[in-house]
Amino acid sequence: MTTIARIRLLGAHDHAADAQTPAFALPNDADPLAYATEIAGAARVELNFPKFTDGRAYSQAYLVRRRLGFKGDLRATGEVLVDQLLQMERMGFSSAVLGADVTVEEARRQLERFAAFYQGDVMREAPYADIPR
Repeated sequence: MTTIARIRLLGAHDHAADAQTPAFALPNDADPLAYATEIAGAARVELNFPKFTDGRAYSQAYLVRRRLGFKGDLRATGEVLVDQLLQMERMGFSSAVLGADVTVEEARRQLERFAAFYQGDVMREAPYADIPR
């Protein structure tokens, strides 16, 4: 059985301390494909959730990982809620900046709620994709 790398959980101070890493902050309403050159040259791409009800960053994450083949750190910023972390991880985010009112322990518990999925995610194929139908 392989170990799956989990999304890295950061506080605001950890995120600020990571400022020396070359990062590209993609505007929430931008088409990632139009910024392919900038994304390819970045070590980290930051996608913003301005409100928890705004899911455009999920679509952006898919495009950045699948269509552009970005292998670096894909970071969720903005209004990141604990109950959205698992979906963020499945859409290709490799790190997330938690709000000041959320502890890392609380966020880890949320990530451990579900042990397996029937569907594949952005980073891995569906676990039962090789079964003949």
